[in-house]
Amino acid sequence: MICINLLPHREEKRRARQTQFIILGVISLSLGAVVWGLVHVAIGTQIGYQERRNDYLKQETLILDKQIDEIKKLREQTKSLLERKDAVEKLQSDRASVVHLLDQMLRILPDGVSIKTIKQSGDTINLVGYAQSNARVSTLMRAIEDSAWLEKPSLVEIHANTANGARVSEFTLTFSLTKLPAVDAANSGRN
Repeated sequence: MICINLLPHREEKRRARQTQFIILGVISLSLGAVVWGLVHVAIGTQIGYQERRNDYLKQETLILDKQIDEIKKLREQTKSLLERKDAVEKLQSDRASVVHLLDQMLRILPDGVSIKTIKQSGDTINLVGYAQSNARVSTLMRAIEDSAWLEKPSLVEIHANTANGARVSEFTLTFSLTKLPAVDAANSGRN
């Protein structure tokens, strides 16, 4: 005899496949959500770590900028102090030259010559004076040339003039101070 199965087996298989499909879909969605969440958390953690590093670097950069500003200020102060030191040293070295100039002028000034003005500009001296004759001016120039502290006399001009009712020669003369080493200067000052 022929056996006929009247049970709806195809429908049961269809339902079983639909249930299986739904379960696999839910599992896939769940796994996808978990993976997405893990990736999101991992990226968020890395972003947070990088932001903390950036903040740290910004703070350190600010500290270094302050230190650089302090170093610039110190360099400016150092430069200013060195300029002051150089100015004081120059004044100290030039202080004795005025004394030597006046001392030498008193020693070498011949009779019949008087000084009207004397002006120093660096190592160059500009002298304006009166002489009884041109020969006295020549004697003064030779004395300047022979001096240990003075050198390079040069007569700028000479012309006749009247001073205190007497006829004199008014002259303008330039010469230079000699830079002697400290040891020679000390020995020359003792002589």
